[in-house]
Amino acid sequence: MPQISEKGRSMPSSPVRKLVPFAEAAKQRGTHIYQLNIGQPDIKTPKQAIDAVRQNDITILEYSHSAGNLTYREKLISHYNKLGMNLSIDDIIVSTGGSEALLFAMGSICDYGDEVIIPEPFYANYNGFATASGVTVKPITTSIDNNFALPSIAEFEKLITDKTKAILICNPGNPTGYLYTQEEMDQLAALVKKHDLFLVADEVYREFAYDGREHFSVLNQAGLKNHAIMIDSVSKRYSMCGARIGCMVSKNKEVVAAAMKFAQARLSPPTFAQIAAEAALDTPQSYFDDVIQEYIERRDILISSLKKIDGVEVANPGGAFYCVAQLPVDDTDEFAQWLLESFDFEGETIMVAPAAGFYSTPGMGKNQIRIAYVLEKDSLVKAVNILEKGLKAYLS
Repeated sequence: MPQISEKGRSMPSSPVRKLVPFAEAAKQRGTHIYQLNIGQPDIKTPKQAIDAVRQNDITILEYSHSAGNLTYREKLISHYNKLGMNLSIDDIIVSTGGSEALLFAMGSICDYGDEVIIPEPFYANYNGFATASGVTVKPITTSIDNNFALPSIAEFEKLITDKTKAILICNPGNPTGYLYTQEEMDQLAALVKKHDLFLVADEVYREFAYDGREHFSVLNQAGLKNHAIMIDSVSKRYSMCGARIGCMVSKNKEVVAAAMKFAQARLSPPTFAQIAAEAALDTPQSYFDDVIQEYIERRDILISSLKKIDGVEVANPGGAFYCVAQLPVDDTDEFAQWLLESFDFEGETIMVAPAAGFYSTPGMGKNQIRIAYVLEKDSLVKAVNILEKGLKAYLS
């Protein structure tokens, strides 16, 4: 019998989606599930984006340019330049989601066996993208004790070898919600310049910065023209996860030229989704003001409720819409499955994401979960109540 590849065997399962069969079975039994496991906002997509598709009179659904529709790229560049990024049309490639942009970046800057340093816990699919690209992840562990702040630069330097090609960050972070300070971004900028590395910043949650804090983009860092690569997406910003439109942005012409060859190989990003994404750029600031306020209120309710549960420790996110909670259990994979298979409270249960899959270091995160606060506030309160009752039953 023909054998699958070692790459196929080593590709990690999604910690967010691997519990889906157990959730489907629970629903078949009539159990209502509060889904805290996936970053699918319940916020409405801007009307401009929906109308642009609904009212379009396209008669032939053609390929776009491999780098994306020119009108969309021009509009994106204008948007970014209002944020002080000073970009040109040749600095951007539109991708099929932020996921493809990350694959383009890894493929353009790394050879097989090269290393990328990533603060963990991190977006679980970074492990998958690295495996697909033949890249080795070198994790640097952050701690819930200090809210998952950036480790010292000395710790980063211990990991740098002749195989190191880049440092990858998510800002604000998924799964932690950590928002990097200007000082931390300056430290990373100095580090990559010192060791001649790339700094790849996944900034898909950029708008979601709370408590009066500011987001500092990698493309606003001085002196990083040849080092900085930004990954972006419409998925979270406009609640358009299904559109699958993102982009890779860099002022390094060689990086963009290399990524363009990957873009040509997959032909083009989806046409209708680009039309929707272009229209979404006209979304008024009031939309974001309302959404940010809603997420702040959800975060505050969630964090305060979690802190009331005996034995639970939780970090306070400064951005995005996730938090990591540490539970008084040995294995949250088993606990999360148990919640779906064997527990309900008044016909309801919850689905969470075990956090071990957001780490690269074996054994880390086994007693942690990621919670996405993408449900309305009343549902969050009910979900935390179910978590508390579930923990009591599980530990009894």
